[in-house]
Order: sequence, then C-alpha cells, then structure tokens
Amino acid sequence: MLKKLQQKWLAITLITRMNKPIGTYLLLWPTYWALWIASDGWPSFHLLLVFSLGVFVMRSAGCVINDYADRKIDGKVERTKNRPLVNGMMSPFEAINLFGVLIGIALGLVLTLSWPTIYLATVALFLAALYPFMKRYTQLPQVFLGAAFSWGMIMAFAEAQGEIPLIAWLLFAANLCWTVAYDTMYAMVDRDDDLKIGVKSTAILFGDNDKRIIGFLQLITLALLWTVGEILAFGWPYQLCVIGAAGLFSYQQLLIVNRERNACFQAFLHNHWVGLLIFVGITIEYL
Repeated sequence: MLKKLQQKWLAITLITRMNKPIGTYLLLWPTYWALWIASDGWPSFHLLLVFSLGVFVMRSAGCVINDYADRKIDGKVERTKNRPLVNGMMSPFEAINLFGVLIGIALGLVLTLSWPTIYLATVALFLAALYPFMKRYTQLPQVFLGAAFSWGMIMAFAEAQGEIPLIAWLLFAANLCWTVAYDTMYAMVDRDDDLKIGVKSTAILFGDNDKRIIGFLQLITLALLWTVGEILAFGWPYQLCVIGAAGLFSYQQLLIVNRERNACFQAFLHNHWVGLLIFVGITIEYL
C-alpha cells in the first residue's frame, strides 16, 4: 500500500513538474514584477501569498493539461517519451481529476480577491487550458503561452490598484515578447521531432531566422522594460539590472548559435536569471 502511494506521488510530482521548477520561476518573477510595482514595493502578505501559491498551482495545472493533450504524441519525442501518461504511471482519467483538483485550489485562492480580479482569473484559466492544444492549429502556440504567463501581471494590478494602468500593459507586452523568445529556444530542442509528427511551433515557423527573431524579441523586451523604468523614474540600480539582462540575453545567443539541443535547452533554463535580475532591480527601487 505504501509503495503504491509512493508511486502515485512520484507520478504527481513528475506530471506537475515539481521536480523541475524552472517553469514556476519563469511565471513567478514577472508576477512579482507587477505585484511589487502595483503595490509600490510593499505587497500585503495576503496578496503575496495568493499570487505565489496561485503561480505554483496554475503552473502545475498547466503541465497536467499539457501532458493530457500530448499523451498520444509525447512517446514520439525524445525529451518527453518517459512522461507519466506515456509510461503508464498515471491514467488519463487520473490526470483530468488532478487537473480539476488543482483548478479547485486555484479557485479557492482567487475567491479571496475582489470581483474584478475574479473575472480576470477566468481569462487566465481559459488561456492555461487552451495553450496545450494550440500547437495543433497554429504556428504560434508560444504566443498563447506568453499571454497565459503574463495574465497574472494584469490581475496583480487590478487587485492592488483597482485599475489596469499603462504600466501593466507595458509589462504584459515585455513578458509576452520574452516568453515567446525563451519558449522558442525550448521548441528548438524538439524541432526535429515536431517536424516528424506534425506539431507546430515558432521554432518551425521562424526556420533559419529563429536566432534573429529571438534576438529581436529580446531587444523589444529590454526596450519595454527600460521604458517602464523611465515612466516610473527608476534610477541606476534598475537600469543596471536591465543592462545586465541584456548581457544574459547575449550569452543565450552564444548558446543557441549552433542550434544544438542541449545548448538550446540550457539557454531556455538560463532565463530564470533574467527574471530574477529584473525583480532585484525593481525591489531595490522601492527600498
């Protein structure tokens, strides 16, 4: 009995990616950018708790529904061939039940917020549930992921300020461009497999221009973040962090120069430091 429970917990850990927190970080840092700015650097404990737990729960739910959507093709991809729904550690029915439990927890968190934020949360749920299926119908699934990963920023402003100012949309746009850039790197890892099985992605769409377009998206991200700093009259600490992010982006370009799988994956993982660095810059401005 104990062994069976341990196996089920292992399956839950793997399908929710609790053992791979990079996705949580990439969702958490931008949410914190918005939460800190919207709260003038001092978010309440309640908001910090709700948005932090919400990031973890929704990222986990997104991974579950993604694996459910891809359960028939993951076995054909080198990187995903051992996922729980492929190797039999978890059944599709159990995965859907787990998704329901996670969404229920997220709903419980959201219900502690204001009604306008609750309404906005329905958009977040729609984006999270829709994204995994987009790779079958559009070459731009990374754009849907970017919107899903950025919507918490809009919710943060709505809850903290009771409105959604221009700054919120600038941050949304910056994070959207950044997400498309790093998730294209991620898609470059699977490009050969995806071409064989007919899965769509920006890595396939961009083709030989992938590195250039990623670089362009990174430049837009930096320009938007710099603009946010100018509007908010942030000083040199924030500006230095944005310049540091430019350096990190340059390093990522070096990693993907030959489009090698492992190097592209490392470039994707490296974006955690970009998000953290920008958060450090914002935090310092409010000390």
